[in-house]
Amino acid sequence: MKALLETWAASNARFETLLEGLYADHGEPQSRLFEAMSYSLNAGGKRLRPFLVYQFCRSCGGREEDADQAALAVEMIHTYSLIHDDLPAMDNDDYRRGKLTNHRVYGEATAILAGDGLLTDAFRVLSEAPLPPERRAAAVACLAKNAGPWGMVGGQVLDMLSEERKLTEEEVRAIQSRKTGCLIKAACCLGVICGGGGEAQLKAAEAYADRVGLAFQIRDDVLDVTGDAAKLGKAVGVDEKKNTFVRLWGLERCGALIEQETKTAINALFVLQEPGILADLARYLANRDH
Repeated sequence: MKALLETWAASNARFETLLEGLYADHGEPQSRLFEAMSYSLNAGGKRLRPFLVYQFCRSCGGREEDADQAALAVEMIHTYSLIHDDLPAMDNDDYRRGKLTNHRVYGEATAILAGDGLLTDAFRVLSEAPLPPERRAAAVACLAKNAGPWGMVGGQVLDMLSEERKLTEEEVRAIQSRKTGCLIKAACCLGVICGGGGEAQLKAAEAYADRVGLAFQIRDDVLDVTGDAAKLGKAVGVDEKKNTFVRLWGLERCGALIEQETKTAINALFVLQEPGILADLARYLANRDH
């Protein structure tokens, strides 16, 4: 686990440096928009999705610089989704990662536009990746498919439509696989694309992402019941009446499923070079407390 944490810290240091220069000295009059975008983009967090991009790229023989633009793009998409999730029309949250949510600082209109700006600009950033044209095109298609109505946004709509009734297991899984799972899948597959991996590596990335994504969401649901608000940086118990895996299965079965999904994710990595860090990452996420 020490190697994982050291590698993650090194990747995060590189990534934070990239963020610092993203909207610095832009010289544009719409500075409040860039300020709002940067406020949420620089709010910290685990940077899980950028790390997945970097690690899958390395595991396919690629270089960090090949993955920089994809790492930025996927985090920009993730951040826009959080800004919009926190809005009064959605989850109506006041805090994210221990800081006031974007709309509480900049107002609802600017927060909406900040999310729009991050979503749109993510594709500009990704289109500038130093990759062969066919790999850039594949990366853009991958991110768009997983972030849009076929993926994350579709999952968010399903989640909203489910608020008035209790869901079946199949329906809860359908929401999770899109709302949380698809952006994790995008990060893993983007790493393979940036690293020049082939079909076998892409299939491994998808399988790993599906299982880790499910375990990640189940763990999130468990932490909403058992977690510490100070560590999580947000309120707990807010999902009590939502269609979560804890509500569906209970804490004990959720714990067993996290372990099962994590093992399946690790077993998918055999086609990659040096998969140890990714295996340790799956174990770390299964046991996290924030």
